[in-house]
Amino acid sequence: MWVGRDRLTRPEAGKLEASGTTAQGRGTSADREREYHVQPVAGLDSVRWFPFSQRFGQKVVPSASMDIFDDLTAEQDRVEAILDAYDTNVWMSPSGCPGWTVTDVVLHLAQSEEWVIASVAGHLPAFAASSGSSVDDFVDAIVRAERADPNVVFDRWRTARRAAVKALREVDPQHRLPWVTNRITPRALATTRLAEHWAHGLDITDPFDVPFPDTDRLRHIAWLGHRSLPYAFSLAGQESHEVFCELTGPSGATWCYGPPDAASTISGSAGAFCRVGAQRLAPEASGLTTAGPHGATALRILRNYAS
Repeated sequence: MWVGRDRLTRPEAGKLEASGTTAQGRGTSADREREYHVQPVAGLDSVRWFPFSQRFGQKVVPSASMDIFDDLTAEQDRVEAILDAYDTNVWMSPSGCPGWTVTDVVLHLAQSEEWVIASVAGHLPAFAASSGSSVDDFVDAIVRAERADPNVVFDRWRTARRAAVKALREVDPQHRLPWVTNRITPRALATTRLAEHWAHGLDITDPFDVPFPDTDRLRHIAWLGHRSLPYAFSLAGQESHEVFCELTGPSGATWCYGPPDAASTISGSAGAFCRVGAQRLAPEASGLTTAGPHGATALRILRNYAS
C-alpha cells in the first residue's frame, strides 16, 4: 500500500477480472461513509457527506457489507488461504515487488500489522520514529534485517494481523492514531491496511497466475485513493483541485466520490482506478477516462498510500 516495493514495474501489472456479489443493503450509521460520495477537505478523516439522492437521481448501489473491519478481515482471510496453499518454492520466488520474494512481502505485512498494534497502544510506529531515510528505505532495510523461514514469517503475520484488527475494533473510534504522515482514526487506518493487503495480494499472485479477482471491497480503496488526492497534489507541488470520480465496481454498482459539479472527472473501472493508485497499473493503460483541466493530472498522481 504505502511503502517498500509498491512501485509500478510494467503497464499491464495486475489483472482486471471482476467478481463480487450483487446483494444490496445499508450498513450501520457508523458505516455510512461508504453510502455517500465524499467532498475532500483538509485531513484524511474530515469529510462532508452528500446523500445519493442529491446525485441528480442517478442510481448508486452500496455494497452489502459496509463494515471496514469485516472487509479488512475478509481480505486478509483471502490472502491467508492463498499463502497456505503455496509450497516453499513459491514462498522463495520473486514477487511482484522488485527485490522481494513472497516471503519478504509477507514479512513486510507482518511488520506493518505489528506497527498498527504499537500505534493503538500509544507508541509511534518504528518507521515514524526513523530519521535520515525515507519510509520506503526504512521498510526495505527492516525487511532485509528480519528475514526468516517462510513458516516463521507466515505465523508471525497470522498472529499480528488478527491482533491488529482486534485492537482497531476495540480502540475509541474517535481516537486518532499516529501513522506515516498523519494521525488518523481506527477506521481510516483499517482502510489503509485493506488497501495494502489487496495491493500485496496482487504481488503474491500475479507472478504465478493465481486468481485474485476483484471484489466490492475495492470501494474502500477507491474512497482512499480519492480522499488522498489533496495529499497527492501537494506531493506533486501543485494546488489541490476538486475531482469527481464515477467508478464501476465489480458487481456493476456505480461508486461516486467528490462533488458532481467538479470541473475535473475520472470515470471507468474501479479495479483499474485502484491499481493505478497502488502503482500496479500505468494510467495510460488503465482504460480510465478523464475530463476537465485537472482530471488527467489527478489520475497520473493518484495514490492509495503515503510515503
